Amino acid sequence: MSQPEFNPEPTQPQSQPQQPHEHHLTRALVWIGVAGLTAALAVTIVRTLASRRPDDPTSQRIQTLIDEANQLLKTLDEQRHSA
Repeated sequence: MSQPEFNPEPTQPQSQPQQPHEHHLTRALVWIGVAGLTAALAVTIVRTLASRRPDDPTSQRIQTLIDEANQLLKTLDEQRHSA
């Protein structure tokens, strides 16, 4: 008795059934990327707007005093080098 030869029939290439799946995966990844970029942009805008605080009178007065002190130090330094 002879054994029958085993010749599997060629099946469809595996790439064809996977193509729709790969297409859906690609589309999902693109939308995930778009959503991520949108979220990053939104966070950046919110942080930028939140960091802009209006100057209160105390902050302005402190900055004025610092500027005056720097000017006085500069004048003192110039006088010291000219003497």
